[in-house]
Amino acid sequence: MANGLTHHLHLVSDATGETISSVARACLAQFEDADPVEHNWTLIRTARQMEKVLEGIKEHPGLVLFTLVNEELRAKLTEECRKLQVTCIPVLDPVIGALGSFFGRQSRGLPGRQHELDAEYFGRIDAMNFALAHDDGQSSWDYEDADVILVGVSRTSKTPTCIYLANRSIKAANVPIVPDFPVSPELLAARKPLIVGLTKDPTSLVQVRRNRLRLLSQDEETDYVDPDMVRREVIQARRLCSEHGWPIIDVSRRSIEETAATIVQLLSQHRNGENVGTGD
Repeated sequence: MANGLTHHLHLVSDATGETISSVARACLAQFEDADPVEHNWTLIRTARQMEKVLEGIKEHPGLVLFTLVNEELRAKLTEECRKLQVTCIPVLDPVIGALGSFFGRQSRGLPGRQHELDAEYFGRIDAMNFALAHDDGQSSWDYEDADVILVGVSRTSKTPTCIYLANRSIKAANVPIVPDFPVSPELLAARKPLIVGLTKDPTSLVQVRRNRLRLLSQDEETDYVDPDMVRREVIQARRLCSEHGWPIIDVSRRSIEETAATIVQLLSQHRNGENVGTGD
């Protein structure tokens, strides 16, 4: 829901839908206030199945992303979307085309071939499940199983960063730092994971939070968006990270990808027993 409108997102795949779903989530992470209604259409391999997809798109028009190799199904989907004036994007085509030019050959065009059940695939799924189960301070009893734990005040992009890291097969949990509340003892006891603090410029943070409250139709006159209180929150969070030697990353002017890339570098240093520094 954004600007009072409901946005529909149709994900169409001839396989399990994991690839198209991962692409969509990685891209949606760039839009913190976007919350589209997702319609997942998986294992679409026959004309009859495609008719059901098209009925769903007609009923709830919205952006269509697809991974289909069958030319007839692709043509049917793109033609009907054109008639409906709905944007329809084959997300893997640019990559497959570039690889075809690079290797000088055509792709094999086998449905679901990108989902060969190898160790890397299972690693990503495992990491995604871990991120979802350990979002916002949940499941604190097994923090030692995490590769990374992100801490920070509300709206510092902890969740989307964890999801992005999961797509790199990195198990990431996130823990909110709440003013005047002690952090969990499980977090302080964690030794294996790299713990990283995410922070943001208070002025920018206030704006993001106001947008969030407005989106949820909630009262905007609260401590949650009071500039002085937010500044105090940020200072307390930085102090906590400094006291425990946790590196801090300022995400004010960083994309999710840039933040994740820095975390991956810090994680490599952490695993090698090196001093990870401040992270800023």
